[in-house]
Amino acid sequence: MASAHYNLGLQKYLAGSIASLTDTIRVRLVRTSAYTFNQAHEFASSLPAAIATDVTLGSKSTNGGGSDPGCFDAADAVFSSVGAGAAIDALVIFKFVTVDADSPLIAYIDGFSVTPNGGDITIQWAASNPFIFKL
Repeated sequence: MASAHYNLGLQKYLAGSIASLTDTIRVRLVRTSAYTFNQAHEFASSLPAAIATDVTLGSKSTNGGGSDPGCFDAADAVFSSVGAGAAIDALVIFKFVTVDADSPLIAYIDGFSVTPNGGDITIQWAASNPFIFKL
């Protein structure tokens, strides 16, 4: 599965109900063995339970440092003390509202694998276009 956007998340961007810079945008670690991506999924309640505490993204930008408009970027995400277990091989970006059932999904990112061992997991976003993702 390639990385992709959620259709209803894109619709919410276009309608103005997701504001990347001012809304609480979080990232969740997921295992593809527990979750199958579906572009029609709308809310974080479609995701499996969090493997580790979701990380709220900080230092958000939508212009790739001025050179790449339409790109979403943020500081690297650090998941603390992720318990040992099966490999983690995807991330989901979403707008957190108050509960998962109200929190719209934005993007699904795969193409990596990390096996947690009880330590921290740092997600280093790309340093150039498309950064985290590009609309």
